[in-house]
Amino acid sequence: MVLVAPRSANLVESKGARLTLLLGYVFVLLGFVTMLVLWKEGIPYWKVGLGYAFIGIGVGLAGTPASHSLTGSVPVTRAAWRREPPTSSATLGGAILQSIMGAFLTAGYAAAASAAIASSGKNVSDNVQSELTKSFSSASDAAKQYSPSIQDNIVAAAKTSFLHGDQWAYVAGIVAVVLGAAVVFFLFPKNQEERQLLAEFAAEDAAAAKGKSSA
Repeated sequence: MVLVAPRSANLVESKGARLTLLLGYVFVLLGFVTMLVLWKEGIPYWKVGLGYAFIGIGVGLAGTPASHSLTGSVPVTRAAWRREPPTSSATLGGAILQSIMGAFLTAGYAAAASAAIASSGKNVSDNVQSELTKSFSSASDAAKQYSPSIQDNIVAAAKTSFLHGDQWAYVAGIVAVVLGAAVVFFLFPKNQEERQLLAEFAAEDAAAAKGKSSA
């Protein structure tokens, strides 16, 4: 991300924010697809690193045009406010997406754990089933009250259920990225239109500053 961000600024100047944003979305999408397809139990580190590298490149590319577009549309007379939109939007967006992905992870884990309990043929009480399907850590804690062989089976099933749940989360991330890219593709101004808008904003700023100095 640190290496790509300066190149992103150059790309914004030459090709515009829209193309740079879309390119960032492509790499973030590749990151989520890598996680969905390659991230399995016992994988080598390069597969983990590849997913994070794609995400880092995507964020590095998209961060600059997003901030540039937001701050460029704010009047110079409200310069102190210019810093807030990028920070606030990034924080809000990150919190929302984390919540959504966490919800899908929990739901996917619970669904897989419930299916595993049903297929085991064991008579499991409602209280125990609630603990086993709540989360991986909850299932691990509940397993400690049983014999080592049963404990190993519970932990193994919880691991499998967690891996199933994280696929739900990655799919949610993919959907979010595709929707965001669609908004940028159809609604974001193209390079020439963006330059015209920024020129208009700059002219308005200059007029406002001239009027203020005359007063």
